[in-house]
Amino acid sequence: MGLNAQLLSLGETYRSAGIHGYIQHLLHALPAAAPRWRLIAFVGDTRFRAPQGLEVRYTRWPTGNPWVRIVWEQSVQPWIAWRERLHLLHALAYVTPIIAPCPTVVTVHDLSFVRYPEAFRPFNRLYLRVMTRRSVFRARRVIADSVSTQRDLTRWWGVPAERISVVPIGVGEAFSPASKEHVEAFRRRRGLPRRFILYLGTLEPRKNVIAVIEAFARWARASGDRELQLIVGGAKGWYYERIFSRVQELGMGDRVRFPGYIPADELPDWYRAAEVFVYPSLYEGFGLPPLEAMACGTPVITSNTSSLPEVVGDAALKVDPHDVEAIAEALARLLEDADLRQQLREAGLARARLFSWERTARETIAAYCLALERGSSGQ
Repeated sequence: MGLNAQLLSLGETYRSAGIHGYIQHLLHALPAAAPRWRLIAFVGDTRFRAPQGLEVRYTRWPTGNPWVRIVWEQSVQPWIAWRERLHLLHALAYVTPIIAPCPTVVTVHDLSFVRYPEAFRPFNRLYLRVMTRRSVFRARRVIADSVSTQRDLTRWWGVPAERISVVPIGVGEAFSPASKEHVEAFRRRRGLPRRFILYLGTLEPRKNVIAVIEAFARWARASGDRELQLIVGGAKGWYYERIFSRVQELGMGDRVRFPGYIPADELPDWYRAAEVFVYPSLYEGFGLPPLEAMACGTPVITSNTSSLPEVVGDAALKVDPHDVEAIAEALARLLEDADLRQQLREAGLARARLFSWERTARETIAAYCLALERGSSGQ
């Protein structure tokens, strides 16, 4: 069994966000879910250290460069799959080789490049639309992170729902509550304000960061609060310049902080230190940050669209991401109601326990088995 993990990146870039986490955690969880399987991961980042039961083939090509990665995936990867005599090749992010010597499985995390094409650079958009669609129809099995993405694949491309395995993403054990003493020590170490609202995610149009800033400014003026701050954490993706200029236009330069990329090992403490986590993304294939925040015991405000309601259930406040006033009102409700914050904290912790990487790995192996059974049945 081969796993294309070329998009695994341990550097401080936008690629170190959702897809990176998915790949890294899945690679660590799969061996325990299939102890008798031979699992081989093809990795470009030599800093990755494999768990027991996973073989790694480090790529000599500099696949951190997108052009190099594309050439490697379409030319070298098929040859390696033939050399290793793979029974199945899993593309962990969107694209399989056009010509593969074995059956393939592909994970499609979302169809944002179809639903929100204006949020992508022209080449990225064209490449993903053409190559992902081709990969989906050539694959034995498609894995989607959510029912929302499964529906998108069926609605936009006509992929039969029965060919798609919905496998939710897990939340790591590191995401859990901590003592007040621990949180305060972290707050002092990072120079964080006593009270703040947190957003974490790539700075790009689809994440709707400008609406977060506008809602915060509206709440701040209406409440008269001069203490609470907004922290917008995350690496720069694309078309992010407008985010910074909007802060200045609103006169919020002294109330909004941009710490940049947050290292993975610090993420739980950032969630824990926040009074509220807000994530009104326009579209998500899964939406891991709200789940991570809930697992840390932080109340969440998120969108009522795409996959986010199926992730958070009734354990978060859900708003129309296009309605800045609704986001501001949700902030006011949570910030002014300690009982509601506690209620959501308890509900969020219970909800987060439903998602684990062990579950993700088990259900991924089940998808592999379906792909192999389809081949043996001659379908």
